[in-house]
Amino acid sequence: MNKQLFTFFFLCLFVATSTFSQRKLGGAKRENTTIDRNGNVVTADNSGEINVTLSGKTKYTDYKIFSHRRDTTYIDTTLNIKKEYKFNYLRKDLFEFLEFHNQGQTLNNLGYSFNNIYRLPDIGFSAKQVSYLNVDDIKYYEVPTTTTEILYRTGLQQGQVLDALFTLNFSKRFNVSLSYKGLRSLGAYRRALVSNGNFRGAFHYRTKENQYQIRGHLTTQDFFHQENGGLTPESLQNFIEDAPDFTTRARLDVNLSDTESQFDSNRIYVEHSYKLLASKDSITNKDFSNLKIGHILTSESKSFEFIQTSLTPAFFGNASSSDPNNKQAESTITNNELNLEFNSKYVLGKFKAKTNLTSYTYGYDTILNSNSTINKLKIEGNAISFGADWNAKIKNFQLNADASITPGTGRLSGNYIKGEAVYEKDSILSLKGTLLLSSKSPNFNTLLHQSEYDDYNWQNETFSNVNTRDLGFNLQSKWLNASLNFTNIDNYTYFNEDSQPEQFTDQIVYLKVKANREFNVGKFALNNTFMYQNVSSGSSVFRVPEFVTRNTFYYTDYWFKGKPMLVNMGITFKYFTAYNANAYNPLLGEFRIQNDEEIGFPTFDVFFNAQVRRTRFYLKIDNATSSFTEKNYFSAPGYPYRDFVIRFGLVWNWFI
Repeated sequence: MNKQLFTFFFLCLFVATSTFSQRKLGGAKRENTTIDRNGNVVTADNSGEINVTLSGKTKYTDYKIFSHRRDTTYIDTTLNIKKEYKFNYLRKDLFEFLEFHNQGQTLNNLGYSFNNIYRLPDIGFSAKQVSYLNVDDIKYYEVPTTTTEILYRTGLQQGQVLDALFTLNFSKRFNVSLSYKGLRSLGAYRRALVSNGNFRGAFHYRTKENQYQIRGHLTTQDFFHQENGGLTPESLQNFIEDAPDFTTRARLDVNLSDTESQFDSNRIYVEHSYKLLASKDSITNKDFSNLKIGHILTSESKSFEFIQTSLTPAFFGNASSSDPNNKQAESTITNNELNLEFNSKYVLGKFKAKTNLTSYTYGYDTILNSNSTINKLKIEGNAISFGADWNAKIKNFQLNADASITPGTGRLSGNYIKGEAVYEKDSILSLKGTLLLSSKSPNFNTLLHQSEYDDYNWQNETFSNVNTRDLGFNLQSKWLNASLNFTNIDNYTYFNEDSQPEQFTDQIVYLKVKANREFNVGKFALNNTFMYQNVSSGSSVFRVPEFVTRNTFYYTDYWFKGKPMLVNMGITFKYFTAYNANAYNPLLGEFRIQNDEEIGFPTFDVFFNAQVRRTRFYLKIDNATSSFTEKNYFSAPGYPYRDFVIRFGLVWNWFI
């Protein structure tokens, strides 16, 4: 994909549309309003103002965003502390992650979430997929006027992030959106260049009487990373001792000098349904039952390639060949779902029966290593699964269930059950309980992997399904936000100290408790998030810090006469207790366990953010105290966290 071409296209588009964007956004409403997929209106206070109500008859609630699950939110131009936490390349709160020094690189885990596991196994190479957009990450829109949003953020040393959205409705029932997120950042250390791209095109359409509905998207994603293997032992010593000759980090030597990785993906997703039968309740004149037939097509391909111009046996071990050109690992999964949905007061809501026909293939085109015992090039096959969804509303309770089973002995055999019960009391209180049971194959790269390096060839045909059970509770209120998850995992699959895939023979028992509370005094606030974790069984392979905390003290107020600018400024303290953080292996694109080094350190980030009409400006100093504190901050063994750095950016919306 030509990133420069897409960037130029969107910049030209935004310049053109901005000349027509003269409508004044007004209104001041101190609430964040959403509507769930069942039509329930949910409002929650926040520390900013919603300034997206257009003059005239158009309101901010007319600018809708639909999630994959059909939950509805609105395009939000507020400035608040949650926006500060999400102003990053991934545009999500990274509290449970430890970033590498350059944005766009991989993330180490400070915590794990198992309440949203996918039904099918993946290609793997998970360290390369932290910025990958899955099916449920794609948004759909409904807007009364042409709408544009652009995010810009500076990179490290040289580079920037551009995340651009353009969406319009050709009619009230037909919307099209185009989005592109491009990143190119050099980084402070040698061989740390990142060049990523995510293109998304989406649409949805419905007939006048909603008898036929269709939506879909196309994605093309590519992630190119230079891989330096971390600092050499001598350079690590110079970094830790803060040697004055190496304050310019590019002077530090790294383990790999000509190594790169490339992860690519393409996906087509189409979902449509036709209402076969509908009847009316003569009293309420509302649909109380209907029969709807639907079809969902998902076709997704992924590939990973580790690229070297010369072999490095001193770092990766013996190689059977002098040819460094590893071949791509490729996977393709095509899934067709046929479903029949029935909506009735007799089942308290919606019931959907579904059947999935899936074909999959993963592997290589040739045998790469003559010394390996691998005798097959690909893992492939077909599978059929059966399942049902149920969504019901009983007074203040919302009940949702999703279940499927894939019988047989193939690599896609397994089962998936997820249920949740939600209790809501106006906008004051929300309680949710979830239960997830999953049994599915480990990722494909743990089953079959090839390399020119002898130690990175395996064929694990005896690996069992990974069985996950997660029980979760979530509380949302104006007093406290909290969650608790209790997780058990059988056959947990990981990469050991020798970077070999293994399955843990015992059970992982993992407890995570997380709480958030904000205290406000006038124009000042203190936002606190704490997380406690305990691994009572399996801590030898499942590594997390015991405590993680983030505390932000900030000030919010309008500046200047007439209140044209809302200012949000403060300092964020984050700390996690020392633990044996996983090490990063660039050849695998995965993290492995290690027992040689503990990582745990505090950081202070200073920020100054401002909002003028529909534009939010962000200025941030990362790791502000690093110039005079101990050099013990690492993202993974051998990979230092970022030093003191100042970055800025903005988010800008146009409503034509």
